[in-house]
Amino acid sequence: MKHKKSQLVVIWLLPIIVIGGLFNPYLGYLVVVMMAVLLTLSFFKGRYWCWNICPRGAFLDIAMSRFSRNRPVPKIITRQWFRLLLLILLMGLVAFRLLRTGGDLALIGAVFVTMCLVTTIISIVFGLVTKHRAWCMMCPMGFLQEKIGDK
Repeated sequence: MKHKKSQLVVIWLLPIIVIGGLFNPYLGYLVVVMMAVLLTLSFFKGRYWCWNICPRGAFLDIAMSRFSRNRPVPKIITRQWFRLLLLILLMGLVAFRLLRTGGDLALIGAVFVTMCLVTTIISIVFGLVTKHRAWCMMCPMGFLQEKIGDK
């Protein structure tokens, strides 16, 4: 499988955040920056981020595609109501955890590292059992990009 050059560059951000972030929680702010960039970009390019410069997407394409069973994904994860529910659930959890940080910058960064780590684990499990990019079909950020890009 041929990969985009951009994917070979950004793939390294994922382990930097999910592994490095365990030792340096300030790396979680990279997630905030990426979320801001992808949401801004979506006004002009829809889901361009997902298929070109998403570090997790690059990981799923480059690494997980080798181990995926390439089975159909459960239909429920592609349903709009499910994707909206997942967005609300994850953002609600993040908001709850952010409120509990007391404004501590390291704890705030750790919230985003944890979110990235948990969703990466979910993406690996789904990628192994179904298609390598199964997570992308239900990704809350991808869902937001679609809604913003539709205008």
